[in-house]
Amino acid sequence: MTVPAHRIIFHVDMDSFYASVEVREHPEYAGRPVIVGADPKGGLGRGVVSTCSYEARKFGIHSAMPISHAYQRCPDAVFIRPRFDLYERASRAVMRILRSYSPLVEQVSIDEAYLDMSHLPDFTTAREKAGEIKEEIREKEGLACSIGIAPGRTLAKIASDHSKPDGLLVVTPDETAPFLARLPVEKIPGIGKKSARILHDMGITTIGELAVADIQVLIARFGRSAVVMRDLARGIDRTGIRVRAISRSISRELTFDQDTREVAVLQGILDRMAEDLAEILSHEGMMARTVTIKIRYQGFDTRTKSRTIEKPRGDLPAIRTTARQLFSELYDGRLVRLIGLKLSALQTSDREQTRIDEFVDQKILTGSDTV
Repeated sequence: MTVPAHRIIFHVDMDSFYASVEVREHPEYAGRPVIVGADPKGGLGRGVVSTCSYEARKFGIHSAMPISHAYQRCPDAVFIRPRFDLYERASRAVMRILRSYSPLVEQVSIDEAYLDMSHLPDFTTAREKAGEIKEEIREKEGLACSIGIAPGRTLAKIASDHSKPDGLLVVTPDETAPFLARLPVEKIPGIGKKSARILHDMGITTIGELAVADIQVLIARFGRSAVVMRDLARGIDRTGIRVRAISRSISRELTFDQDTREVAVLQGILDRMAEDLAEILSHEGMMARTVTIKIRYQGFDTRTKSRTIEKPRGDLPAIRTTARQLFSELYDGRLVRLIGLKLSALQTSDREQTRIDEFVDQKILTGSDTV
């Protein structure tokens, strides 16, 4: 097989993920504005929109908008409280499909991932393979996704964003500069409102204008990050995906659209995170020695607690049991904004040793806790 001269990176992003899963479960919602988030309570509710369908976006509704504002703009929309267990299951199913196409997958959130597809001979083949991925996800999971393909991680994300919804966009090395030139500078990940305002004040509004800007002037305003910023504007993207095989840890986090203190909900989410991480360990032939949970309360007060297992484990029961114990020891009853689970001190699994360990009782845990 011919080795491509450039990396081929896919960015796969599920379209309006929560809302799309709800429409899949309730076909009668198809074509209607669907809003997943807090209870609007007739326009008096607190909380925000978690996500919404593209039909709802036509009314100017978007993620993080106060739910009361969303209700005012579209009171006839279908308002749904989030069902995280449903979304987590759908996410795991989608990620299993993606891992069947490449061993090098970096999941960055519940609904998006990067794939290194550099084993393909060229970008034409990459387009065909992306079409297969989209079709398989649609047939097996009833969901649509957008895929961006480019020689670098950041460019692939820009491409997928540009192709939404349900799109597929390939940006080859020769096409990167002209493709980027006409886009606003805000399309470069990492350029937020503050940086964009500075650039606008400098007379730079498009990526093409940023590409030809004086690097010394940019450095004076943005520091050394200006070099990467201008490189991206010129289509120079050296970033690949973060390969899990060399990672010393894997983790999952979930930020709630509305803070909660419901113990059953928090424990259920930790259980699903444990299932996801155990599946990753199994897929990559790895085991973990340290389990850590993270809880972020209101006011961004963040606490963590870890425990180290005497012998590395990769099976779900051990990971789930440890996570549950850590949660019961760490949670203090306050409202929770974010919860997370991390497995670290990873190492290659020993299949025979794992089978032996399965007969060891639950006294495998040491007292090496950290807060």
